[in-house]
Amino acid sequence: MEEYQNKLGNLAQKLKKERPKTPIQEVQPVKQQALKDPEVQFNNWIPKGLLKRLKTFGLEHEQSLKDLNIQALELFLKSNTKNE
Repeated sequence: MEEYQNKLGNLAQKLKKERPKTPIQEVQPVKQQALKDPEVQFNNWIPKGLLKRLKTFGLEHEQSLKDLNIQALELFLKSNTKNE
């Protein structure tokens, strides 16, 4: 018990001698994200088997369905539009 009281006594003395250090916050500027086109919702019905294949492909290549859809639509438009 005396050892415990000694530790407490020493702690009290230490606190009286040394002022606690106040942490200083660092101010960091907010990183601005690259400007992107605003996103809108796009719903469509596709065959169940195609959805299953898309999900499997996405898992194997670590891509989301959203990213796969965007890539497919951009590729389709690129290959089916005339040069303007």
